[in-house]
Amino acid sequence: MKQLKQLPEFVRFVMVGILATTLHYGLYFVLQQVINVNIAYTLGYALSFIANFYLTAYFTFGRKPSWRKAFGFGGAHLFNYLLHIGLLNAFLWMELPKPLAPVPVFAIVIPVNFLLVRFVFKPR
Repeated sequence: MKQLKQLPEFVRFVMVGILATTLHYGLYFVLQQVINVNIAYTLGYALSFIANFYLTAYFTFGRKPSWRKAFGFGGAHLFNYLLHIGLLNAFLWMELPKPLAPVPVFAIVIPVNFLLVRFVFKPR
């Protein structure tokens, strides 16, 4: 029964995640053609982070953003970013093409991100 109650929350999380990931990847895709891939990836991540925070607070969990949540979200995303950038470089080292390297990264980090972000926004 508890899983059924969490389904709408998870669906909203997926919708926000798709938007944030699209924003991240879109900026990365454009920038990686003209600047270093790590810088392009980081700039895309930063922009998607800001959008993701507000959408996650208001839309996914129906909570007002606060500095406490911002720091918790930032902490979760710091870990998430390090996982992102490490995996991106691992896939580039395995010679995946630069435009495709983020795809397996997203497949790995999105479920991890859900667990971390849910911990920040849901009361204990």
